[in-house]
Amino acid sequence: MRYLIGIDDTDNPDSRGTGFRARQLSGRLAEAGLAVARGITRHQLLVHPDIPYTSHNSSACLDVELTGGDFEALAGFCRDYLTAESAPGSDAGLCIAAFDAVTEPAVQFGRSAKQVVLNREAARELAARAGLHLEGVTGDHMGMIGALSAVGLRRSGHDGRFIWLKGVRELSGTASAAQLLETTGIDAVETVDGSPVPQEAAVCVDPWPRPVLLNDRAILLAQKKRDSDAGNEWELLSKEAIRRY
Repeated sequence: MRYLIGIDDTDNPDSRGTGFRARQLSGRLAEAGLAVARGITRHQLLVHPDIPYTSHNSSACLDVELTGGDFEALAGFCRDYLTAESAPGSDAGLCIAAFDAVTEPAVQFGRSAKQVVLNREAARELAARAGLHLEGVTGDHMGMIGALSAVGLRRSGHDGRFIWLKGVRELSGTASAAQLLETTGIDAVETVDGSPVPQEAAVCVDPWPRPVLLNDRAILLAQKKRDSDAGNEWELLSKEAIRRY
């Protein structure tokens, strides 16, 4: 069964970030035989003086297939992980939901979190109405807002970028678009206007690619090299250029 696991505010200024913790949790779930990740996405939320955050106010969502145990085992494992690994002073939140159980109110909550200041009470109330598992794990539990938002935004299929996807972080050098589609979890290699990059195109994948989530697909955005004489050499969009996704 497919589940979404949202986490937020697991760090402090001196620790590794929530993205790292999401990838580590994914590995621990696999080692325990509980779940295998399909992908992990990062979701940017509103940056505002009234919102306490460590660095960028982003949260993370693990998209997993349950491979052993049940929901209670999954929730307990994630809770124990965050309790043990969240940094001192963090306010970690955890949200877990079956993929098909995440409905439009949760999606809209996530979209609102990108635009306005929300509070824990609103997150709790929405999760209770929608039947989603939401809890605070450390500190004052403010991370519940981002955790619920991450689940809603991932379910929308049209927000954020992948911080883990099969085979992507291992890429280096140059690969054809066809090779990228055959050997990784990337669904398409496209330009910003949605045009497919030719299958035979040589794509420079350094630094490691950051596919974005568009129309519920992992899309790697690329452009023709502007400083190359070769007719079919491509490069990734910069990290700065994909931040708007």
